[in-house]
Amino acid sequence: MTGNRPAVRPARPFFSSGPCAKRPGWTPEALNGALLSRSHRSKPGKTKLKDAIDRTRKILGIPEDYRIGIVPASDTGAVEMALWSLLGPLPVDLFAWESFGEDWVTDTVKQLKLKDAQVYKAGYGALPDLKQANPKHDVVFLWNGTTSGVRVPNGDWIADDRLGLTICDATSAAFAMDLPWNKLDVVTFSWQKVLGGEAAHGMLVLSPNAVKRLESYTPHWPLPKIFRMTKGGKLNEGIFVGETINTPSMLALEDYLDALTWAEEIGGLKGLIARSNANLAAVSAFVKKTAWIDFLADDAASRSNTSVCLKIVDPWFAGLTPEAQADAAKKLASILDKEGVALDIGAYRSAPPGLRIWCGATVNTADLEALMPWLDWAYAQVKEG
Repeated sequence: MTGNRPAVRPARPFFSSGPCAKRPGWTPEALNGALLSRSHRSKPGKTKLKDAIDRTRKILGIPEDYRIGIVPASDTGAVEMALWSLLGPLPVDLFAWESFGEDWVTDTVKQLKLKDAQVYKAGYGALPDLKQANPKHDVVFLWNGTTSGVRVPNGDWIADDRLGLTICDATSAAFAMDLPWNKLDVVTFSWQKVLGGEAAHGMLVLSPNAVKRLESYTPHWPLPKIFRMTKGGKLNEGIFVGETINTPSMLALEDYLDALTWAEEIGGLKGLIARSNANLAAVSAFVKKTAWIDFLADDAASRSNTSVCLKIVDPWFAGLTPEAQADAAKKLASILDKEGVALDIGAYRSAPPGLRIWCGATVNTADLEALMPWLDWAYAQVKEG
């Protein structure tokens, strides 16, 4: 085979984009304090759930008058709770540039069948024209496209005096990017992304305007129990102090609390963002000096610092058929997996062939620096055939 196998291996080869790497130093002993064999509705159970909400608020800098709830079904459940409960009274603008944005378009247009919906799309690697957002409309978008590596660079395009609600899926952005809360009315994320917690639970953040919508508008379609946030026309405040709609995993909760403790120890949000930015910088340095690979995101200002997506730009690769390109990219990821140096870094199934490397805060920069020479080595094996 061509070239020498690199001498240094990543100490932790975990670069999956979800569930993501556990925090550095994590062991199962971190879960020893879990409230097992007890009701989540017991006083200790409610205390732990409320603690998770309060510490999330403090680390992310969420305003005191915003509600934060722990909800079922991860980020997907949180987004769909918002769409099913809030959309309908105003026209809606939807922005999609990768697979999950397309999911929310499907929910809104094909499932809820909202006729007054305008869809703005862009292909993988680009953003649609966000300035098309109408302040008199509701807006649905992702802050970071997990499967494309393209993020919203800022919230300047969102009007301060908007009439509609902004509904933002921020699952691969929260804890890694500075979100402008005054621009956002609904924000969703999950435990298993930037902080590397265990899956199944989502977080739903509501502004006062979102609460007003919930209390003044009743959708004409049926709402499943796990979507219902009001009782008698008023917000069910219990959801936002730890009284979850259905039974949460107290083991997963303990893991999230452990991740929050780690986040606090490294400097909170600033520390988390700094780690993600350092990880992106490590990949950027490699891309800058490597001719066969580039970022999928064309605009540096919109490149994700968490779900970093790369495309192959080698003329040899460009000369292959689309089927052969897909096979070559899969082989590249497979070689890295078999070597045990990078697990689960193939591009998302509907994205262009390439790699997707998680660079969130729980990944150590040294491991990314150790991985980069392996990309060169593995790609040489692919070309050699």
